[in-house]
Amino acid sequence: MTASSPHEVTQLLIAWSNGDEKAFDRLIPLIQKELQDLAKGRLRSERQNHTLEPAALVNEAYMRLVNEKAVEWKDRAHFFAVASDRMRQILVDYARRRKRKKRDAVLISLVGASNRATEFSLEIIAIDEALEALAKAAPRQSQIVVMHYFGGLGIEEIAEFLKVSPRTVERDWKSARAWLYSQLKHQEKDDA
Repeated sequence: MTASSPHEVTQLLIAWSNGDEKAFDRLIPLIQKELQDLAKGRLRSERQNHTLEPAALVNEAYMRLVNEKAVEWKDRAHFFAVASDRMRQILVDYARRRKRKKRDAVLISLVGASNRATEFSLEIIAIDEALEALAKAAPRQSQIVVMHYFGGLGIEEIAEFLKVSPRTVERDWKSARAWLYSQLKHQEKDDA
C-alpha cells in the first residue's frame, strides 16, 4: 500500500457509505492484498488440513461486507476491524457446520483420526462464545481483541479508532486476554 493509500481508502469507504457503488470497485484493488494477508493469518491459526482457502475466506468476507449497507465507514482501521470480525464469524459458522455434520453423520472411527479436526472446531466455537460473553461484559475490550488479534491492527491504530490512549488499549488488551483465558479454562474444566 502506498503512503497515500490509507487516506484514499478512507475517502473511498466514506463514498461507498454514501451510496457510491463505484467507490467499492475502486477500493478493492487497494485492500485486496491486506485482506488476503489477514485471511492467511486467520487460517494459519486453524487446523492444518482446513478446507477453506484464504481466497474463499476473502470472497465470503466480501459478500458479507457488500451487504453491510447500514455501516458508516469511518476509516481504514474501522473497515479492517469489521472485515476481520466477519472473517472470524465465517470461521465460526464453518466450524459449527462441521460440528453439526459430524454429529449428524454416523461414523465409526477405528483410530480416531478425525478427533483433532473436531477439537479445532470446538475450540473455535468456544472462543466465539467467550468473545460474545466478553462483548456483553466489556464491549471495548471485545472490540480490541477482534481488531488486534483477528484484524491484525496495531495498538496505535486501535487507539485512534476507539479515541482512547494507546496505554488504555494495552491495558484493555491485557485484561481481555486474562479474562478470555479464564473463561476458556473454565469451559475446559466443564467439558472434562
